[in-house]
Amino acid sequence: MGSRIEGIIQPSIAKRVPKTDVIHGEARTDDYFWLREKDNPEVLAHLRAENAYTDAVMKPTGPLQERLYQEILGRIKQTDLSVPYREGAHFYYARTEEGKQYSIYCRKVAQAYSLCPGRPESIEAPEQIILDVNQLAEGQKFMDVGLMSVTDEGHLLAFSTDNTGSRDYTLQVKDLSPAGGLLSERIEKVNSAVWAADNRTLFYVTEDDAKRPYRLWRHRLGDAPATDTLLYEEADELFRVGVWRTRSKAFVMLSIASHTTSEARFLPAAEPEDEWRMLEPRAQDHEFDVEHRGDLFYIRTNDRGRNFRIVTAPVATPGRAHWSELVPHRADVMLEDLDVFAQHMVVRERDADPNLAGAGLPHLRITDLSTGEWHRITFPEPAYQVGPGPNAEFDTATYRYHYQSLVTPASVFDYDMNTRTATLLKQTEVLGGFDASQYTSERIFATAPDGVRIPMSLVYREGLVRDGAPPCLLYGYGAYGMPVNASFNSNRFSLIDRGFVVALAHIRGGGELGKPWHDAGRMMKKQNTFCDFIACGEHLVRERYTAHERLAIMGGSAGGLLMGAVVNQRPDLARVVIALVPFVDVINSMLDSSLPLTVGEYEEWGNPNKKEEYDYIKTYCPYTNLARQAYPIMLVRTSLNDSQVMYWEPAKYVARLRTLKTDANPLLFKINLDAGHGGSSGRYDALREVAYDYAFLLTHLAPAE
Repeated sequence: MGSRIEGIIQPSIAKRVPKTDVIHGEARTDDYFWLREKDNPEVLAHLRAENAYTDAVMKPTGPLQERLYQEILGRIKQTDLSVPYREGAHFYYARTEEGKQYSIYCRKVAQAYSLCPGRPESIEAPEQIILDVNQLAEGQKFMDVGLMSVTDEGHLLAFSTDNTGSRDYTLQVKDLSPAGGLLSERIEKVNSAVWAADNRTLFYVTEDDAKRPYRLWRHRLGDAPATDTLLYEEADELFRVGVWRTRSKAFVMLSIASHTTSEARFLPAAEPEDEWRMLEPRAQDHEFDVEHRGDLFYIRTNDRGRNFRIVTAPVATPGRAHWSELVPHRADVMLEDLDVFAQHMVVRERDADPNLAGAGLPHLRITDLSTGEWHRITFPEPAYQVGPGPNAEFDTATYRYHYQSLVTPASVFDYDMNTRTATLLKQTEVLGGFDASQYTSERIFATAPDGVRIPMSLVYREGLVRDGAPPCLLYGYGAYGMPVNASFNSNRFSLIDRGFVVALAHIRGGGELGKPWHDAGRMMKKQNTFCDFIACGEHLVRERYTAHERLAIMGGSAGGLLMGAVVNQRPDLARVVIALVPFVDVINSMLDSSLPLTVGEYEEWGNPNKKEEYDYIKTYCPYTNLARQAYPIMLVRTSLNDSQVMYWEPAKYVARLRTLKTDANPLLFKINLDAGHGGSSGRYDALREVAYDYAFLLTHLAPAE
């Protein structure tokens, strides 16, 4: 029987025969391997017992959860709409209605458009609802829309849905004419899809049993999927396949990529039965992506350096021997992505020198392709995020971008690339009396053990006294080269208004400072990620933003791995830990090539079938390194249908940790039985999960309300 916490008995787990494997001559015993048996009634009973225990412990926080939920909801304009964007003969937008969980996707005819700053109600045409996700979700516990693709002439919509959270998407086609409806097409396991220019040929990619997109098909409207033509199959399990259309509409592109290596092929969109041509074959560690304009491809490539350069290549002879440099590689600037239009090119850049005050912050570089002149759009706040909006039109001088910061709500701008003027179309309205001037954001730097400066973005209420008393939530991720962006989140102000400092750690393994920043936190350098995060926590304490007993740390997925490694190595760093869908059983998962993601991610974590890489992963794997020691207060959350981090990883982790921890701190495990990796799909349900997490934090870090 488990120990008691506040008079509530922790779940205990039935003893089963452990699984023992021998890896590189070393016997590894997994006492909880049987928790993988998803259909085993004993497993489901154990998970429900964990939920019942967690619900019992959290029951006293019920009124606080409700207050937080109403507070968070009170900042959101529940009935709202996005700024429309033009694609072909229509303007497209999405809207929400109060009380409804999901978005409603709509469009209006473009010819009747009158400019009044980009709002759907200013378009003098009837609204057409092309997809109401609320209707799709009727009778379902989960609903997510994957892809949406409209034919060039605008009469057909291809879309995909997942109703379990396992990211198994089914593709369907809807006739958008007034008398239309769903057509006979229904294709399973579709990852990406795009129409050819003939408005009746659909190219799509399907996944294998490990959820790897690997086959490209051609489908003729009205034909049975069983008769579709298989055009390409990728045999190498490191590589994933995707299909897309260039902004110019001229080509359908086939991308084939691993985490480190790219290949691309292309087909004229007007000739869907032509042979696909090779643009550039794969070469180990060569990554690139492609755009198109006129008789040239525009290619972002890392062939001359990790932070990429931009070249052009003739469509007629696109191979590397014919590339001409347009923007050179720079060691201190990451070229993050590329958009090409009829007369302009837009590159999102990030300063990649950690010694600069603006390290990791993005900028926009605009080039006039007729003159070669370029300029940079810069932004004044110390921590912010900027990125492209929907820019579907090719022949335009207007570039749409989205800007936000830790204190500035999401804002939509149209930028005239000729006059160099920006027009604010919409800033998300934050209700409940939000006043940005009452908050401060800043960019500070911690120093890692090897001397590297690690950026952090902070936000807190004006007048903060740095005396070690404020509670603090430190968030981290640090994997896949994905940056943690300093974006706006109105939910956070339920913590900030209660005195919290919220900090984002831009640690190595992420992409904030370019590809070298990613390289320095993956494979045989993964330990840097954990050391960086610990250094960030220590810096916040040393500079008296908080104290160890007032610090909470949080991360999800690969950030959940971060949480697990950090609490093993420095259980005294923080008082409270929240680990969401945490990747904590690294060795066992990476040894199982049948699982989704495993083989492809040999290039992120390493392949434990190789002894040197096995030995290194073993030094930090959270499940492997659980020890008989005191641990912080912990909440671990996951979902039963997660296909990226299987539910059994956190289930096993919690079960084993219960047998080893020497403290009396709460260890709670909450599993959503009807969702996947991202949690609940409905917007109101997702906000209740946020309120749950915040109630947990406030219960242990803030005075009782």
